[in-house]
Parts: sequence; C-alpha cells; structure tokens
Amino acid sequence: MTVRIAINGFGRIGRNVVRALYESGRRAEITVVAINELADAAGMAHLLKYDTSHGRFAWEVRHEREQLFVGDDVIRILHERTLADLPWRELGVDIVLDCTGVYGNREHGEAHIAAGAKKVLFSHPGSNDLDATVVFGVNQNQLRAEHRIVSNASCTTNCIIPVIKLLDDAYGIESGTVTTIHSAMNDQQVIDAYHSDLRRTRARAPASRLSRYARGRPVDYPGRYETGGRYYAYIPAV
Repeated sequence: MTVRIAINGFGRIGRNVVRALYESGRRAEITVVAINELADAAGMAHLLKYDTSHGRFAWEVRHEREQLFVGDDVIRILHERTLADLPWRELGVDIVLDCTGVYGNREHGEAHIAAGAKKVLFSHPGSNDLDATVVFGVNQNQLRAEHRIVSNASCTTNCIIPVIKLLDDAYGIESGTVTTIHSAMNDQQVIDAYHSDLRRTRARAPASRLSRYARGRPVDYPGRYETGGRYYAYIPAV
C-alpha cells in the first residue's frame, strides 16, 4: 500500500524530503500528494531544481498554475495560512510532514488531524505533550501504532544523541559539554532588520543561540548534559 503524504512548509527540510524520496527510489511506497507553502509555485520549483548545497536535482521539475510536476508525478500546491483550511481529508492524506519550524505542539498536531490527516510528523523539536520524540538509531522502538503526533527532534539532537548513547552504553559518561558547528540559517541578517532576538537585528555573527537538543530529549541522561554552545559557520551546509 502506498502511503500518501503532504508536506507543510517547503523550505530546506521540505525540499530535501522530496529530493530524498525521489533519489531513494521509494516512490512506489510513498507519494507526495500536496505541498503547502506560502511562496509562489515558480519559486518552489526553482529551489527544488537548483540547490546551492546539494546541486541540481536530477528529475525534471516544472510547474503549471498550482501544480508541481516532478517527472510524471503531479503534486498539488497549496498556499494556506491556517491549519484548519488545509484539505487533508479531501486529498486522503495519511501523514503530514510539518517542516515549517513554526508549529510543534499538540494543538497544532490536532489541527492537522482535524483537517483530515491520520498522523503528523514534525521535522523539528516539539513540545513535551506529543506522543513521542524519536531519533532513529536511539529510540525508534518506542514508536507505537497508536501514536498520532510525533517529533523527529532537532538537527543537533539527531547528530549528538546517537554519539552520546554509544559512549554512555560502552563506557558510561559522568558529565559532558556539547559544542555544535552549525551552518548558517535563514534568519541571520546580512543587513539591519527586525528580529525577536535583538542581537540578530543587526549582526549575522555572532548568533546567540544555545543548542535545543536537551529540550524534550528522547534519551534520558538527567542532569548531565544541560550546557552547550553553538557556533555558526557561514557556509551553506556542514
């Protein structure tokens, strides 16, 4: 049976989901039926085809009106600002991949389900009231069929928690400090502009942000990994 997915948010993560799906050859198992993104269809198609970090996408990409074509596949494009307006029931969506970085609590997940989706996966950290936060290689065995709203944790979590688990299982760790080298993000300003973080209103560097890997971490190492720093390297990807 083919799983029908919809993507909410077609930024870096959303576009890479599509690339990974097509490059892995698993389209018979998973099909993208819709993408919800506020940007226009022309920009969506262009950024999917041409990626500064990962190169040109091998598949033919084009758009017509509110449809995105990848090869012979047709993906419906939506531009809804409110979760309640998303037509997941009409489209028969099994799983929503929410890649906005904006939504992430249970109320948001329930809104996707109320709109007709069966399950929701946040590509970013979620609140502690979700059914599960999962890092593959660490705790994927905790997933249950009854789980409906799940987080895949943060990029930092997926990098560091598997390493911490290996070291702790093999040798035991009493304490630790984590430093991450992080690629530049789209909310780091190159000119003066408004931002909720006043440091970021007028400086791309340094960026004041601590790692969020400890928030709702899927592997419990109480009291031993509460400090961390993040250094942004001003290159497209690390």
